[in-house]
Amino acid sequence: MSIPQLKIKTKSLPKSRLAIEFEVPAQQCNASFEDAISTLCKSANLPGFRKGKVPKAVILQQIGSKRIQASALEKLLEKVWKEALKDQTIEPLCEPELTGGFESLLETFNPDKSLKLTLETDITPTPKLKASKGLTAEAESISFDKSKVDELIEQSRKQLATIIPVENRPASQGDIAVVSFSGTFADDGTEIDGGSGESMDIELDKGRMIPGFIEGICGMKINEKKDIECTFPKDYQDEKARGRKALFNIQLKDIKERELPKLDDAFAKQAGNKETMTELRNDLTNRLKEDAEKRNKKNRQDSLLEALVKELEVELPKTLIDQEIRNLIEQTARNFAQQGMDVKSTFTPELVNSLMESSRPEAEANLRNNFALNALAKELKIEIDEKVLENKLKEVRKELAGEKNIDQSKLKEVVKDDLLEEKLFEWLEENNTVVEKTSESQSKAKNKFSTKQKASTSKPKKKTKD
Repeated sequence: MSIPQLKIKTKSLPKSRLAIEFEVPAQQCNASFEDAISTLCKSANLPGFRKGKVPKAVILQQIGSKRIQASALEKLLEKVWKEALKDQTIEPLCEPELTGGFESLLETFNPDKSLKLTLETDITPTPKLKASKGLTAEAESISFDKSKVDELIEQSRKQLATIIPVENRPASQGDIAVVSFSGTFADDGTEIDGGSGESMDIELDKGRMIPGFIEGICGMKINEKKDIECTFPKDYQDEKARGRKALFNIQLKDIKERELPKLDDAFAKQAGNKETMTELRNDLTNRLKEDAEKRNKKNRQDSLLEALVKELEVELPKTLIDQEIRNLIEQTARNFAQQGMDVKSTFTPELVNSLMESSRPEAEANLRNNFALNALAKELKIEIDEKVLENKLKEVRKELAGEKNIDQSKLKEVVKDDLLEEKLFEWLEENNTVVEKTSESQSKAKNKFSTKQKASTSKPKKKTKD
């Protein structure tokens, strides 16, 4: 007579979740129960019996059948799960969950009868692309703005200016005013948090303080006192102050101004290590053009990826989403630490919970982007040549020569991912159409350059794996 075998069936569930249904034969249930009793007989310490010599009947009486069944069921669940992993080639992303819960299953567990149970787990999704060719993407076009060259030069002049005292005139726009002030809310007279200061340097540029504050100081003379009425913006960072009128008592203690350097060869040397102003202007022009080209390339790639993701069919499992959310929060914490902030006191449970929720859209977008590119790489069967990879690794290692504690295996993985991504975007550009649009806010785009050239290196960013 053949011994009944464990029966295993799988069933796909939404959100890349898998149900594994088991039918455990009575013989296996009974064997697990007997093993549990045998283990207890060997380990139990009961009065009147030597360790390991406690009879089965005494164990059942002293410990109780239910507790033994619970132990047997736990071992049985571990065993059938291992069998499923071996026979079904399941690659779970998380520990399995028992449908209905352990206590409910224990109520139905009879060592002399077969047992039906279901375990659920998240699995890696299989992404599919409905299309990857003939897509149309719309990207913002950024053109070189030569006026930015003059802006950068003026920024450097300001940074390299000599600060000199002003004595015979009132404060005006562009000056540095040394002021003492205290502020109260006009409606109830209460003090404003952070609304006071002693002998503070304040640059008299519009937009630096709340509306009316800078304008009120302009025109004042040294040692003059004045009350200034201002109104906090409705979108002010402190909710208690939004839209409220404030009264500031101000004393102007000193006035300073910047004496800007002449635009000559000496300035070119000091500002950008160039021999002449012509060389400095040419250098800034080239760098700004390169920046515009890089930003255009990034915009095209982002738009192509966005178009590709629209063609993606994938169900994201909760496990991967939660993992990516944790990655984002950990990155935020590292950024805070680099700024000298106390991460432990800043990252309260309330803040973490808030970040868990607010980071979800970004986490899901990151995963979809990665799955779309991974699906395309699989579809195209693109591989990175080992020689190309080694040459690129040599370049990156030179850039990171001063860095310590670099995981070389991870570095290789990241560089390989970058090379693969580069190939994928080249293919996307060749096989799809990018329609360029001119940015309406181009003039507001922030410039990341300064005239001072500083050698900098950056570590490759680790990508989320599928």
